[in-house]
Amino acid sequence: YIIHPIAVAKIVTHEIGLGAKSITCAFLHDVVEDTDYTLEGIKNHFGEKIASIIDGLTKITGVFDQKSSLQAENFRKILLTLSDDVRAILIKLADRLHNMRTLDSMPPNKQMKIAGETTYLYAPLANRLGLYAIKTELEDLSLKYHHPKIYHEIGKKIKDNEKRRLATINQFSFPITQKLDKNHIKFSINGRPKSIASIWNKMQRKNVPFDEVYDLLAIRIILSPSPEFRKKQCAGTFIP
Repeated sequence: YIIHPIAVAKIVTHEIGLGAKSITCAFLHDVVEDTDYTLEGIKNHFGEKIASIIDGLTKITGVFDQKSSLQAENFRKILLTLSDDVRAILIKLADRLHNMRTLDSMPPNKQMKIAGETTYLYAPLANRLGLYAIKTELEDLSLKYHHPKIYHEIGKKIKDNEKRRLATINQFSFPITQKLDKNHIKFSINGRPKSIASIWNKMQRKNVPFDEVYDLLAIRIILSPSPEFRKKQCAGTFIP
């Protein structure tokens, strides 16, 4: 029992960046559902705020049984209004992410059900909240169970192209790096392959094989200009 809440607490901390109250809620998120412990007991021991977040988490879980026939978009709206604290939603996403990472232990019928919920509900919800890395991983893991052969084939092709991909990223980044260094602007450049799920979606949308998907890379450039540079740019955009 303890392994799952510890894993959720780690995701909440390291991958979402939440604080102490959220970590406590991650440890307690299944307590009301799985034990005789009540919300009142949680409130007495941990305070009203933590009890409120746990209540939101419990409502989110319970809504699956009551609203399973709703369209996905309406369902996501319901999830977003179930709690007045967005931390409940974020912890639920962390809970789902760990469930997907350990889905191999579940029987096939549950794998398909959970992967389907993840594709249509949780991945779009993560996207809406700006958790793009989590959204991408949820989509990839869902594809792994819905279409395992396709998932492994695309993953192998991405790995086989790793050297060429790194060379392309370096070639693209070099002139940008030179220019930014010359202007003394702090920055970071990261390149990565597009996710397996996004490549598969593009293959389907355009009805093309893997070899005809040409935008397989994503490059992110984050600038950290000096305060003086920012002031200068802001001053230049204001026209009285």
